[in-house]
Amino acid sequence: MSTATTSSASAATGNRWLILAGGVLVQLTIGAVYAWSTFSKAIQGDASAIELSKVQATIPFEVAIGMLFLGTFLGGRIQDKRGPRLVALAGVVIYSIGIMLASLTREASDLWLLILGYGVLGGFGLGLAYIVPIAMLQKWFPDKRGLITGIAVGGFGFGAVITSPLAQRMIDGMAGYDVHPTKAFLWLGVAYLVFGLIGASVFKNPPAGYVAPGVAAAEAKHDTKKQEQAKKAARDFTQQEALSTPQWYMLTLILTISVTAGISLISVAAGTATDVAGMSAAAAATLVGVMGLFNGGGRILWAAVSDKIGRMPAFMGILGLQGLALLAIPHIGNAAAFYVLCAIVYTCYGGAFGTLPATAGDFFGVKNSGGIYGLMLIGWSIGGIIGPLLISWLIGEDQAYTMAFTVMGIIALAGLVIPFIAKPPKHHA
Repeated sequence: MSTATTSSASAATGNRWLILAGGVLVQLTIGAVYAWSTFSKAIQGDASAIELSKVQATIPFEVAIGMLFLGTFLGGRIQDKRGPRLVALAGVVIYSIGIMLASLTREASDLWLLILGYGVLGGFGLGLAYIVPIAMLQKWFPDKRGLITGIAVGGFGFGAVITSPLAQRMIDGMAGYDVHPTKAFLWLGVAYLVFGLIGASVFKNPPAGYVAPGVAAAEAKHDTKKQEQAKKAARDFTQQEALSTPQWYMLTLILTISVTAGISLISVAAGTATDVAGMSAAAAATLVGVMGLFNGGGRILWAAVSDKIGRMPAFMGILGLQGLALLAIPHIGNAAAFYVLCAIVYTCYGGAFGTLPATAGDFFGVKNSGGIYGLMLIGWSIGGIIGPLLISWLIGEDQAYTMAFTVMGIIALAGLVIPFIAKPPKHHA
């Protein structure tokens, strides 16, 4: 490496932690989407003028998760060509406008506003903003790929920790908000816009020739085996090459199954807490917020674990523990045990998002990771549609929680076969 290149890389090194902080801030704002169950329960309540059915109240969240794939697909491709800042800024603006538009919902006939604002615009903007820090930070932190992507998407999981209890306080304590819970979306949307723009404003890719501090280049130079491994790992798949491998579809299917199982609980968490564990509405809202800690923490935990034990063993743990906890949930009648089981599901659900970006980087390289991983997030959209719709339909008006959670648990356990057979593809010369 030339002196000039080394100097450039070193000068940029001090910025990568600021960029990480910006990534976490953006993820915190868009991760508030996971507080939906608090709003879902409020707009189904007797005090609300909206009074949607359980299935109707699921639709905006489903549409948001469905639309995010379009955002990640386009955002990933644009970022790989034009850089991260513009995509992230656009995503934050679209997401925030969508949330503020949803605040205009006043009655059941306005459901389309919730779907358009929270679902279509919110989901699309979310996808644009979500993919950017994941792809960008893998380039800034090649030496800590699993851990750093886990921290980045961990911010997404932590979003509901702040939003859920805050939204519940607004609904309970502000005049008219119990009748029109969606009024809270206006103030939340403004906050998302401000903090999201601050975080996205520092985004940029590392300079050409960037070498992360602490990378033992000299050691690799004197170790032929390490040098060959580094050379092999540096070969990047194009998006088309990645899509031509069965491994891309296996990784996407792992994400789809994990999302289907985990998001089913997330979408009905508040209602399940009151109906199964006997919690109050306020306690259920607190649970949703607290579970955001496990959603976010699971992304960091499992990403770090996967660095130690391997990606596929980590996915086996994620799917297996998630499945067993879902099977047990309807048979638990006390709040403490319910908290523990929910924590397991949320941790494993978040863990799939923390582990998959690094896995995709290991399998296909990081040069085109925005587009390649962005396409994988179709699994998030598919699972985000199937999971909430299926579990709300299975629970139904008869409150059939045992059947519903048994089905979702079996789906997670059935997915264990995929990590057994998934192996990294051969890199092209």
